[in-house]
Amino acid sequence: MTDVISGLGELALRFDALLCDVWGVIHNGRESFPKACVALERWRTQVGPVILISNAPRPAEAVARQLDGLGVPRSSWSAIVTSGDVSRSLLAALAPGPAFRIGPAKDDPLYAGLGLAFASVEDSAFIACSGPNDEDVETPEDYRAVLSVAAGRGLTMICANPDLVVQRGDALIYCAGALAKLYEALGGEVIWAGKPYAPIYDLAYEKAGRPDRSRVLAIGDGLLTDLAGAREQELDALFVADGVHAADALTPRGEIDAARLTALLAPSPPAFALRALAW
Repeated sequence: MTDVISGLGELALRFDALLCDVWGVIHNGRESFPKACVALERWRTQVGPVILISNAPRPAEAVARQLDGLGVPRSSWSAIVTSGDVSRSLLAALAPGPAFRIGPAKDDPLYAGLGLAFASVEDSAFIACSGPNDEDVETPEDYRAVLSVAAGRGLTMICANPDLVVQRGDALIYCAGALAKLYEALGGEVIWAGKPYAPIYDLAYEKAGRPDRSRVLAIGDGLLTDLAGAREQELDALFVADGVHAADALTPRGEIDAARLTALLAPSPPAFALRALAW
């Protein structure tokens, strides 16, 4: 049974550390959510560490700069760990490649200093995927033909962002995870970085000072990433309804619909839910 709460402050005595999702919880890709930032800042000041745990396919420093640009104060988080951090270790082990790269230029920091070479799908040793090349217009189907060639050659894909979609403003855009799912359907092998897989949580625990897991709360809006990852790590989770699954959890007026929320979160409901992150 999920306990619907009104604010993070209700849990301040029960937990010591937060592992908090980023996109959909504290910003939507275009603007930050001030109440969420204040809530995390208060937690960090009054309770304990706030580790931002993101499936962004870029290193933590690049995500920190993005958050600066969106007006997320650095006082609202203690550290950042990303799928990009995990992916870099996977990619470094495969250098110099060459790799068939799929992903936009903004993800260049993912590859900086790794010594990777890039080539066509016919001449590559593996695939490095951080998302569609043009995430504003492309869908996974735009990649079916080239991924079919890669699968036929037996190339392994490194998926640098397991998210299927994220919210940008009022729209949903495809992420690397959607391409990786298609690749698996075509018979290709995928190595996944980020949530819900263990390596990113191991890094987050280290940044948090390795607290007692029973005193760690995972916060997120994604069922297949944030909530699934928390479940695998045996962590209590707080579901943010006004995120990527808002259409399935909220009424037209933007309030939690109890019946729809229950159906959405079954059969493994998280411990807590709230409409949007706030204190």
